Amino acid sequence: MSASTSPSSAAMTAQDDTVSQQEPPSQPEGGYDPTPVPHAPPGFTLKFTFHSAHSLPIADIGTFSSDPYVLAELQTSLPTRHKEDPRLQMRTPTISRCTDPVWNFDWTVENVPASGFRLRAKVFDEDPANHDDKLGVATIDVDRLSKDWAGIKEQKIKVKKRRGSKRAYTMHAMTVAARKAESMDPWVVISVELLGRSPGKEGGRCYTIGPCWWTKHYSPLLGMLAGRKEDQDDGEGDIQVDKNGKKISRYNFQANQLQLRGPTPPELYHRYVEFRPFVKSMYTSSGVKGLLLHKALHHQHERVYNFSRTTEWGQFSEPCNEMTLKFLDLVHWDRGGRIFTYVITLDALWRFTETGKEFGIDMLSKHTMHSDVSVYIAFSGEFFVRRLKHPFKKTTEEEDEGKKGFSRFFHRHNSDNETHPPDDIDGGPPEDDPPKDPRYYELVIDNDSGTYRPNAKLLPTLKKYLQTQLPGLHVVTLDCQADADKMAEMKQEQRDRKAAEGNTVVYRQVKDDSDSSSISSSDEEDLEDAAREHEARTRDDHVLHALGHQAKEHKTAKVHHFKDLLHRPKKSDASAESASAGGSAK
Repeated sequence: MSASTSPSSAAMTAQDDTVSQQEPPSQPEGGYDPTPVPHAPPGFTLKFTFHSAHSLPIADIGTFSSDPYVLAELQTSLPTRHKEDPRLQMRTPTISRCTDPVWNFDWTVENVPASGFRLRAKVFDEDPANHDDKLGVATIDVDRLSKDWAGIKEQKIKVKKRRGSKRAYTMHAMTVAARKAESMDPWVVISVELLGRSPGKEGGRCYTIGPCWWTKHYSPLLGMLAGRKEDQDDGEGDIQVDKNGKKISRYNFQANQLQLRGPTPPELYHRYVEFRPFVKSMYTSSGVKGLLLHKALHHQHERVYNFSRTTEWGQFSEPCNEMTLKFLDLVHWDRGGRIFTYVITLDALWRFTETGKEFGIDMLSKHTMHSDVSVYIAFSGEFFVRRLKHPFKKTTEEEDEGKKGFSRFFHRHNSDNETHPPDDIDGGPPEDDPPKDPRYYELVIDNDSGTYRPNAKLLPTLKKYLQTQLPGLHVVTLDCQADADKMAEMKQEQRDRKAAEGNTVVYRQVKDDSDSSSISSSDEEDLEDAAREHEARTRDDHVLHALGHQAKEHKTAKVHHFKDLLHRPKKSDASAESASAGGSAK
């Protein structure tokens, strides 16, 4: 296996000096962070396999079963750039209505250090309507790795019930007592295989290299709230029609995830921007309002990306032509003039939904929701896909590349290679099915994110990375400041195409596109509205503290009351004592 490696310290320092000059001192804290990855020698490549689980407790009373999944977390001795860096995690799909699930899900990680690792496999029961129930944790500790390490082969590991759902284990005890379950002790089956030394000269961070899995999540409820209807396809890009020849469409909202092959370029490192005082408290869960916002956004992320019976998923061993086609399928090819909001995490997980500024859904913050309130990410912004009339013809950008003083961005209207949108091109939507060849399409991606404000000078790095992940696809980047007018024009063309092709959307313009004086503030406005809403709900922090204190006192009083009941002598005992006392008196 091969993977790109971190640049030398000198090269990184030179780039850091160049990039850091872009942000003036007047900018709020956050955005691009030039901190380099700490140096470490190359580690080892490990493949973790989560085979199955057995005798899991029943967490859903309605179905008398569970919907289990594993959230794996890998801990090593490698130092991080900042203590707020997200932990290296991987989530298995959810197996519905099963207490003995089989996943057989792989996770391959590079640069696990010779000092070993700790793997924590947290088992959860997914609950689409509420918070997921924790069923327990299985832990593997390895103190040392070497080329001769034998690995772990389908080992049964007990799931510790500590901090697990008391309700679930109470139900489990009842099923064991009724002989509906074999054992009171659940376990998971895990393998760990050593694949050899990781390539390259830098081993300062662990990262996922495979498999490149994808998920597509549907939510009819969010679709109704958003006024969003999706044309139903047959899984191969063809739209389904009823017996009268009309397109079949239903209320739906789609969220997507695509695990890219790591590592992300180390230069792609951005922190949330503290454009308002409450933002820091929201990300750090400090204070009542910050805690409420953090929990609300985290819960929203869980609900948008939850696994249900309609969730679709699959995987590829590495980036390939089929993976590019799957990405185009996730974004509906060039149908409907869609615009997507995205976040790429530090571990190369690409999350995106159709939640542009014109999209009528009340998200607290689009990029914050996608990142799961993560302090640091790799990159964020918006993107859309267009189809080329001449896929094999060199573009204006490619012809002019390297010439002194050429404009980095070009517009297809100024060349003889038309695109859809904005033009109608034969052999594609809205009349014909889109061609199934990645070379017919271009990805137009920008840094339009008010939450993280990705540095525009890193757009070429992002472009190069995405070209390696999506073979055959043309990639064009836009600077949301330098290319603001052109970006607004192209996105308006996307919206016009959406209206022309009859895609039902409720419009709610958050911000005038003509206002290009600064980086997009749509996320900032969403967060400020959310803060005001939560402030109105909570009234005042003192009220919350008083209520909490009152509830605690009430709970303490109930505990003492039940203790008194437990220690109070029964009536029969009291009568016996009375009789005994009377006999003694006689």
